[in-house]
Formats: sequence, structure tokens, C-alpha cells
Amino acid sequence: MSDLDLVMQRLTMRGHRITETRRRVLDVLVSMPAHFTVDDVLRQLPDVGRATVFRMMKLLQDLNVVCRVLMEDGSLHYRLSTRGHHHHLVCRDCGKVEDFSNCDVSSLVQQLAASTEYEIEGHWLEVYGRCSTCRALEGTAVGA
Repeated sequence: MSDLDLVMQRLTMRGHRITETRRRVLDVLVSMPAHFTVDDVLRQLPDVGRATVFRMMKLLQDLNVVCRVLMEDGSLHYRLSTRGHHHHLVCRDCGKVEDFSNCDVSSLVQQLAASTEYEIEGHWLEVYGRCSTCRALEGTAVGA
């Protein structure tokens, strides 16, 4: 089953219709590179409204079909994901994004909730650094 089929199945299982516009947005999303912006989607669909694409992205986030990635420069990117709750490693040199899920911040969240009297509903973690490829390239350039 293709990524597109899986996404459409998840939408219909949750009671959402697959309209022609939604189908077109989904077609573009599954053809995008590893991560993309709403503007990237809009360039592919100039006749679809910005608000429509943002609503679709929100719906897909709520269904855990896409996740947000905050790049180090502050820009918000998205990527297809069906992994459930996870976090991202972001290379500040090449922009590569990798998922990781072995993040045990539950004790920190509990302490934070207790000390602030917040009812914490979730968290979002991005870790920035340099991937092994970029570090190796720097070592090659220095030694040249």
C-alpha cells in the first residue's frame, strides 16, 4: 500500500471525506522531499488557497500523518510521518532531519507540571547540531 493510500485510509477511517482538493494536496505532499514548507505545497497548487492548505496540514497533524519541524532559522517545515510521538535531530549545516523517539522527558514534564500547576498536554522537541556527513566534509576541507 502506498503512502497516499495509507493517508487516505486514515482520513476516511476518522470520518473525513476525500474531496478533490484534499486529494490534490495529498498527491503533492507524498511527492515532496524529506521536509517541506506550506509555501512549497502552494507553489505546486497555485489554484488552492493558502487557508485550505493550512487547514489540511492541521488536520493531517491531528491525525499523526504529518509532523512539524522547526528549523534552526525559525522556519516551520513539515514532513510525512506515521511514527506517532517523536522528536527531531536537525543538522544546522545541511538541513537534514532525523526522527528519534527515545527521549525520556516524562520526569521533567511531571516536575514542570507540579512546579507551575500547569496541566501539560504535550511537548515538542527539536535538537540542533551537525550530522556526521557535514562533520566529515569539514574534516576533509580542513585537511585539503
